[in-house]
Amino acid sequence: MSTDQAKPREHERVPQHFTARITADGSSGWPVEAGKYRLIASWACPWAHRVILTRSLMGLQEAIPLAIVDPVQEMIDGEYHWVFSEEHGGPGGKDPVLGIHALREAYFKAEPGYTGGVSVPGLVDVASGKLVSNDFERLTLDLNTEWKALHREGAPDIYPEALRPEIDAVAKEIYQDVNVGVYRAGFAKTQATYDRAVKALFARLDALEERLSTRRYLVGDQITEADLRLWPTLIRFDPVYHGHFKCNIRQIRDYPALWGYTRDLYQTPGFSETVNFEHVKRHYYATHDFVNPTRIVAHGPDPELLLTPHGRESL
Repeated sequence: MSTDQAKPREHERVPQHFTARITADGSSGWPVEAGKYRLIASWACPWAHRVILTRSLMGLQEAIPLAIVDPVQEMIDGEYHWVFSEEHGGPGGKDPVLGIHALREAYFKAEPGYTGGVSVPGLVDVASGKLVSNDFERLTLDLNTEWKALHREGAPDIYPEALRPEIDAVAKEIYQDVNVGVYRAGFAKTQATYDRAVKALFARLDALEERLSTRRYLVGDQITEADLRLWPTLIRFDPVYHGHFKCNIRQIRDYPALWGYTRDLYQTPGFSETVNFEHVKRHYYATHDFVNPTRIVAHGPDPELLLTPHGRESL
């Protein structure tokens, strides 16, 4: 066995397979058009949350209808899958528009015989039922740039050209150490793997605390793509990652700047309406039975704490 093969396997996000783009001029084959696509997502998933949040900030709720899957995944053919249910979907546990029970059905329509992973978010062409894209990174950027004709008046530019190099650099660090870092810790199968993940995670949180102690947002003086990459992880941290994923050196509430930043954005129009803590906790505690075999869902913390004054206007 080689040295590389002997190393403990660590959690990594698999590159997205369906990466078609929806463009303003339609040159990609998928034109921007109100009502043409349906966004399949979960309130629980931080990767889907970015897209839901961007959609909210841009005022694209009517242009891109949203369908929410059940927070608890269903075992199908030996794997957990995102599915609709009577509670979240429609009669017979199917999406009333697409007529599918499991998101993977849209994957199969796009690529018969597909054998890869199935993830949210998924942007589906309503007419054909085919998945167009599950590329969450590209989707948020394209909602900002390609969908401008359908934006609400006063919609922010979350990826301004002058700030892109800094946004990309900050986002890369957040992705490696924080977004994926909590999963590396939570899904670790060895002590060494867990130790590495937690050390990198809290080193990055410490650095972000220092960065946000003198500025209101991560890059520049406005909300950018960098904030939309960090905040979905922060909002889930104390309710699930701290206990469920053993990321318990500190809570976000122990960081004055990060906690103030989390509350600041939560209280910004377009943010709080994209958060559903019941879904978040039900998904993590009830689906990850290898982490929490009892599937008991924790009660805290009190979400009302997010509405307390944050005092970051002065920054």
